Amino acid sequence: MGPLSGVRVVELQGIGPGPFCGMMLADMGAEVIRVDRSANAGVSRGIDVLARGRRSIAVDLKNPEGVETVLELIDSADALIEGFRPGVMERLGLGPDVCLSRNPKLVYGRMTGWGQDGPYASAAGHDINYIALGGALGSIGRAGEAPVPPLNLVGDFGGGGMLLAFGIACGIVSARSTGQGQVVDAAMVDGTATLMSMFFSMKAMGIWGERGTNMLDTGAPFYDVYECADGEYVSIGSIEPQFYAQLMELSGLGQMDLPAQMSRGDWPDMKHKFAEVFRTKTRDEWCEIMEHTDVCFAPVLSLDEATAHPHNVERQTFIEVDGVVQAAPSPRFSVTTPEVKGPAAVPGADTDAVLAELGKSDDQIAALRQSGAVA
Repeated sequence: MGPLSGVRVVELQGIGPGPFCGMMLADMGAEVIRVDRSANAGVSRGIDVLARGRRSIAVDLKNPEGVETVLELIDSADALIEGFRPGVMERLGLGPDVCLSRNPKLVYGRMTGWGQDGPYASAAGHDINYIALGGALGSIGRAGEAPVPPLNLVGDFGGGGMLLAFGIACGIVSARSTGQGQVVDAAMVDGTATLMSMFFSMKAMGIWGERGTNMLDTGAPFYDVYECADGEYVSIGSIEPQFYAQLMELSGLGQMDLPAQMSRGDWPDMKHKFAEVFRTKTRDEWCEIMEHTDVCFAPVLSLDEATAHPHNVERQTFIEVDGVVQAAPSPRFSVTTPEVKGPAAVPGADTDAVLAELGKSDDQIAALRQSGAVA
């Protein structure tokens, strides 16, 4: 049983960060009931890893009986996850005032890009836009080149779904001690800014400059990726002097007359020399030389290679659920055991069972189906 065993969450179907939050909570043992759109009932999404580990009820939120059904679910929930634009839940009759009046201990989790207020609040957007406004996108990339979107890891997942999962967990702890629930306003632009905290500190200290010229953004020769003789890549992160010294020794760079490690003005020329050296051997040859040392080294792997790497295999970092390879739940705990409860449910697969748990009779369930409130 995971550390959130006994926690009940209602998740309204969304995309990206909302489902990621639901996945994290479900992995940790929470019972997460996903409210899918009735129009999607019966459509399989078994390979959708973000939807793993929870049951599904299909509801028409434009039907008053459907809305009432969701409210009944919320009555017994510890938390709610919703990812609509500001105002949508209120228009549906599922806003915080309504839900908290029925369930004062509810943690009402709201996932948006821009937040519940502000000039951009009602505008459409995606990860790339939120991390642009939060200062992250403009900081990622090589000198003299355009910013590079880091997939949608920073906004959707790190600054979005993970931030909301943290907020909901905090809210539940508070509600259980005070008896009072609250709204969690998780905005991806806010979460992005939080993730950038160290870089704002470095800027204030005067040690963070233009994109691609700094220690951690490919400006430094000792913190970068390098192409090998076979076209594959390795990663180097030899920041500390003792690690840099070992890099110099094992790579052969120490035999060259190079400037001091922290001579920033010489970094561009040093990078060229580093690149020339790393192109003299294949990735596997560099692994033979540098793995299991203090160089701060790792091969750059594809998704398939990552799942097969001995370190990840031994730690069971990846698992297979119904034929789909995916990350195992993390973090790990010494007493409680997070687990994947199963693949993504077919939308509406658990409608009858969930309604029965709410005390609905067979006739009442049939009536809800007949009205189109559920599917």
